[in-house]
Amino acid sequence: MTILDEAMKKEFDHPAWWRMLSAYDWVWSALLLAGVLFVWRMFGATFDMYEIVILAGSSLALLVIALKWKAIRTLSLVVALLSLAAVAIYGGDQSLGEKNFFLRFLISSPSAIMWMSVLFVLATVTYFFATFKQNEFAGKVATAMTWSAVAAGFIGLMVRWYESYLIAPDVGHIPVSNLYEVFILFSIITALIYLHYEAKFQTRSMGGFVLLVISAAIAFLLWYQFDRGASRIQPLVPALQSYWMKIHVPANFIGYGGFSLAAMLGVAYLWKDRVLRTKPNGRLAQVLPDLQLLDDVMHKSIALGFAFFTIATVLGAMWAAEAWGGYWSWDPKETWALIVWLNYAAWLHMRLTKGWRGRPLAMWAVIGLLVTTFAFLGVNMFLSGLHSYGTL
Repeated sequence: MTILDEAMKKEFDHPAWWRMLSAYDWVWSALLLAGVLFVWRMFGATFDMYEIVILAGSSLALLVIALKWKAIRTLSLVVALLSLAAVAIYGGDQSLGEKNFFLRFLISSPSAIMWMSVLFVLATVTYFFATFKQNEFAGKVATAMTWSAVAAGFIGLMVRWYESYLIAPDVGHIPVSNLYEVFILFSIITALIYLHYEAKFQTRSMGGFVLLVISAAIAFLLWYQFDRGASRIQPLVPALQSYWMKIHVPANFIGYGGFSLAAMLGVAYLWKDRVLRTKPNGRLAQVLPDLQLLDDVMHKSIALGFAFFTIATVLGAMWAAEAWGGYWSWDPKETWALIVWLNYAAWLHMRLTKGWRGRPLAMWAVIGLLVTTFAFLGVNMFLSGLHSYGTL
């Protein structure tokens, strides 16, 4: 058989990708296209070139991800339908947020975000219960809670986006502009990354550890909301009135999510390693996640986070050039972002070229979270600079 014959046989044996799509695949893709066309019809006249690229790119990314990860379809449909329901109920009247039952208790942005917070905390407890009791039903409940929390978080952000325009057209903006909003974004992105690995490796034993860092973010979010009144929608400062914010911030928080997930798996790795050293036949040794699994997912999470953090850093430099006239100014936030980048670049280097595995890298991942947390929060609390709009 010739090479050409072999190639033709492979082509025949493996049909084109569009022939492998199910009817549901086509229906969901058609719904996504209809949604994009709806957005274009409603707001396309106000879009500039960059916003057109963002709409096209994000829609294509969602299509590709959803065709491979079917749960994303359900998530996107639920978020779209409930967000549109909230918009329809508001009908342009901001005061209905306190009068209408569904808005006040379910799908206004404050209500949805509160549901997200409660569900994440409950899911954390349920994941640990499922792991230590080896209860499969409790594990399924924890997964369902996590998906519900992610949906509630996305609904909260989408409706908050609309609510900002109800205040005034010039106040309206994408809700990723302050610490309150980005902590919501961090929580749902970190949870989504975890849910991907849960589905890929068919295990829920990592869930409680990962959701601990999300619950910590929720604790900060609630304190920030009730003590500082951070949930109020404020106009954007001039430096943030840019299309760059719509791509720089989400990319940054995919990075933060990957790093945080890896750190919590590092905690689990160190605990399991200690248990195996002291009580290798004990119950904890049986129920805690497998060391090889933890090491593998920790590596994948840091690689994912590093890729997106690199993209975010490049985008941030381009934004800085437009806003402040230079790509790099050694502002404290920029300097600490570089430190974070170098830290994880070194982590990946030692694993890929020196063959490091296990305990040293787990400890490094945990320390890396401390470095990342200072870069994210500590700089805002203790240092000042061009990024002072992010202060507590």
